[in-house]
Amino acid sequence: MSGPGHLSRRRFVGMGIAAAGLGGLAACSKGSSSSGGKVTLRFSYLWTGQEAKALEKVIGKFNKSQSKITVKGVSNPDAQAQLAAMTGSKGAFDISDNFGSATGAWAEKGVIKSLDDYIKKDSFDLGDFTDSSMAQCRYKDQVYQLPIAVNNSALFYNKKLFAEAGVQKPPTTTSEWAEAIGKLTRTDSKGRLTQLGLAGASGAGADYRLLGVTHGGRWYDKGKPTPENPGNIAGANFYVDSVIKKYGIKEIERFVSGFGDYQSPQNPFYQGKLAMVVDGEWQPSFIKNFAPDLEWGVVPVPYPDDKPELAKTNLVAPGTFFIPSNSQHPDEAWEFMKYLVSKEAMLSFTKALSNLPARTSLLKDPAYTSIENFDLFLDLLASKNATSIPSEPSLAQYTADLATADDKITRLTKTPAQAYADVAKAAKSYG
Repeated sequence: MSGPGHLSRRRFVGMGIAAAGLGGLAACSKGSSSSGGKVTLRFSYLWTGQEAKALEKVIGKFNKSQSKITVKGVSNPDAQAQLAAMTGSKGAFDISDNFGSATGAWAEKGVIKSLDDYIKKDSFDLGDFTDSSMAQCRYKDQVYQLPIAVNNSALFYNKKLFAEAGVQKPPTTTSEWAEAIGKLTRTDSKGRLTQLGLAGASGAGADYRLLGVTHGGRWYDKGKPTPENPGNIAGANFYVDSVIKKYGIKEIERFVSGFGDYQSPQNPFYQGKLAMVVDGEWQPSFIKNFAPDLEWGVVPVPYPDDKPELAKTNLVAPGTFFIPSNSQHPDEAWEFMKYLVSKEAMLSFTKALSNLPARTSLLKDPAYTSIENFDLFLDLLASKNATSIPSEPSLAQYTADLATADDKITRLTKTPAQAYADVAKAAKSYG
C-alpha cells in the first residue's frame, strides 16, 4: 500500500548506501577548534541529493547569522557507519539526524545525549511541536531528539479510473473502501489482473502498522509490544479479505512483478495499474515531477464503519536531530540544533522536501499552499488521532519480527491472528 521505506522515502532508500564516508568527517575533526576563536561543528546528515542541497542552504544561513560557530556539513547516508562512529571515545561528528524510532535504543545504550539540561537552561519551548512528533523524541520522560520533517500517509486515488468504474466518491469507511477496491479491479479474458483497486506501489503487501491503528489497534502499551491487539489483527484482516484472498496471492504477485520504479514515471499508480494506493505527503511533489497530467485526489485512510471516532487516524514518523554522547562540541551543537528546528529553518527545509513541519504554528502557513493537496496531510498531522509507534529499545527487533509476520500474512501461510501470536511469543525475549 505504500512505497519503499518510510520517512522521507528518498532519504530512507539511500540510507543503506555509503556515500561520503565518516573518514571525511574524521579529517574535518583536526580543525574542530578553528582559528579566530570560532568552533567548527561537524554535522553528518543522512540526506542526499536535492534534500542535501536544501539542508546546506539552512547551514549556510546559520553560518552567516553568527560569528562563533562554523558548521561543516557532510552527507553520509550510511546509518550503520553513523552508529559505529557514536560508540568511540572521540566522536567523528558533533550533531546528526536520524529518525524518532531510534530514540529508545540509542538512549538506552547511552550513545546520545539527553537534551533536558539544555532545554531547562534556555527555557526552550517545546509547546509548539506537535505531540505526535515529540512522542518518539522522548524516552523515560527525557527528551533526546528534536523533530524537523514529519511524514504521514493518506489514500491516493485516480479520479479517471474512479469515473470509469462508476465510483462516485472516494471511500470514507472500510465498507466503502472494500466496495471500491472491487469495482476498481480489472481482469482480462484469461482472468489475469490488468488493474488492481489497491496494493503496494512496490509489492503485494500493505502497511499493516498503519492499518492496525486505523482500526483502533496499538503496537505498544506501557512499553510492552502488543501485536495481538484486536485492532492490529482487524486491520490486517481487512487487507487480506479485500485484496489477497479475493484475487489470489500468486496472481497479485505476477501482476506487481511488472511494476515500474517507484520514483519514476513508471510508478504503477501513475500508470493506472493501481487505482488507489496509501502513500506519503511527498507524493504530490513526485506526481508533479513524474506524472503532471495525472488526475488524482487524496483522502484520509478510511475508518471502520462502527468507529467514526477513528476518522483521520494516521501514523506519524518524524525526522530528528540528536547530539551524540561523544560529541566534542555539544554546547555548540545545541545552539545549531535550536536553529535547525526554528520556524524559519523548518519552513524552508520541509517545503523544499515536501515534508510536513513538526511545529503546530507552521501547519497553516500559506507557504505550503503551492504543493497540491498538501493541506490534507497538514490537517492529518493536526488531528487528535495523529499518533506514532513508541520508540522503545525493542523497536528494531519488534519491527523485524513484524515484517516476517507481515510476509506470512500476505502470502496466506498464516492468518493475522496466528502470525501476530508468533510475534507476541518472540517479544517475551526482548528484555
